[in-house]
Amino acid sequence: MNPSQTGHAGLETIAEVDPDALLGWLDEIGIHPTGTVSAARVGTGQSNLTYLLSDEDGRRWVLRRPPLGHLLASAHDVAREAKILNALADTDVPVPKVYGVCTDENVSPVPLVVMEHVDAVVLDNLPAAEAIDIDTRRHITESMVDTLAKIHAVDIDEVGLSDLASHSPYAQRQLKRWGTQWEKSKTRELPALDALTRRLAASIPEQHETRLVHGDFHIRNVMIDPETGDVRAALDWELATLGDPLADIGSTLAYWPSSDEPARSAAPVELLDGFPSRDEIGAAYIARTGRDPKALEYWHALGLWKVAIICEGVVRRAMDNPSNRAAAGVPTVQMVDMLIEKATEVADRAGLAEPDSSAPGSDIAPGVRPVS
Repeated sequence: MNPSQTGHAGLETIAEVDPDALLGWLDEIGIHPTGTVSAARVGTGQSNLTYLLSDEDGRRWVLRRPPLGHLLASAHDVAREAKILNALADTDVPVPKVYGVCTDENVSPVPLVVMEHVDAVVLDNLPAAEAIDIDTRRHITESMVDTLAKIHAVDIDEVGLSDLASHSPYAQRQLKRWGTQWEKSKTRELPALDALTRRLAASIPEQHETRLVHGDFHIRNVMIDPETGDVRAALDWELATLGDPLADIGSTLAYWPSSDEPARSAAPVELLDGFPSRDEIGAAYIARTGRDPKALEYWHALGLWKVAIICEGVVRRAMDNPSNRAAAGVPTVQMVDMLIEKATEVADRAGLAEPDSSAPGSDIAPGVRPVS
């Protein structure tokens, strides 16, 4: 491409990226765009930023980079995400192909990942979901459950992911990590969250296995074949780790709204006819995998707690740097409050204990007491 072409103006829309240097790096990894190249921010994701690259022949690629501004330690690691996708390339888990990871600071001050563009849809808007018939909508959820089961069946030693994260008890790790994230990103004090954190720490179920965990599995993080309803690709692996697989389905349930609750997103496609209820999804996963339904209630509560903390972090990043805002807007503190209220209801239903706040012991994380 001639550096004087206006296509470079499109590439300049990628935050902090030098367009000429990026095109040079793409050439080095075997991607040779034709004519003018455009770049457009896509998706409603509130964390890593995603761009669609297009050339004049209609070819497309996807570029990912971390959000702008100050990042918390270990967060938004796109190179780690690429490692996971590469490890899963020859498994039954549907993932996009990674073409390369750029760590050249002449191209970008932060790492970039370029991967294939999957010819499928993301149901992050109502028109896309409404265009799919009711029977296909139900199959989408069946395929999502099947995909999650495939993720949890991956042999982590065989694919080279046994060193991805600690093999120590997962719930304790999650409570420490997200409790710390809350302290670093909160915009105000929230006693209800602190109380729930203590209850979760006091009621951890026994962990029977250590598996690959996606960490953020919901309907907006999968790409769907609109004709068949099959999951063509599982996306956004930045929170993936090793741990209790029930945590994943717990997060899926946390993101899945019911008709009597405030929506989790600007486009609550899950409430359309044909999509099953949250309880049906949980039951389908348990039937598919044979895992413990009682422990799932705990992980549903923890999933809601974690999503609330993630939302608070998004609110904080948008306050610090408005360029991080996605087109669909950002969560509100009211949504965070609602998620904690719902998580407390789930904890009540699951019978999670309310520990004595004066009990001795050091904290797992700020405001978190260890299991007695």
